[in-house]
Amino acid sequence: MKPPCEIVVWYVIPAIRSELAKELLNLGMKQKDVSELMDITQPAVSQYITDKRGSGIKLEDDVRAMIKAFAFELSTGESTKADLIPRTCAICRNVSPADVLNQLDVDKSDLNEDCQSCMGSEAK
Repeated sequence: MKPPCEIVVWYVIPAIRSELAKELLNLGMKQKDVSELMDITQPAVSQYITDKRGSGIKLEDDVRAMIKAFAFELSTGESTKADLIPRTCAICRNVSPADVLNQLDVDKSDLNEDCQSCMGSEAK
């Protein structure tokens, strides 16, 4: 069993980045601009928008709405690159741990009872 923090790094954050990249492109930004704004490579943006990366889980509609709002704020300059980490963390906190574990077919009972990390504390 992977530790919950590894699940976040391998599945949740890439899913958020994928949705954000797609939204920014839908708002008219070029891949190069998206890569600079998100501080990732242009090939990473390409992989996010073609679902070669970040497609391991499906985010719930409320989380996708948060990403869409953030993308709009980034495209209008209301939010900046400096907002990327705190907003990604805020979005991540709204991802349902139980939903992610269910999508990955992880038995919640495999998590240590004392786990207070990101997904373990709320998943039971």
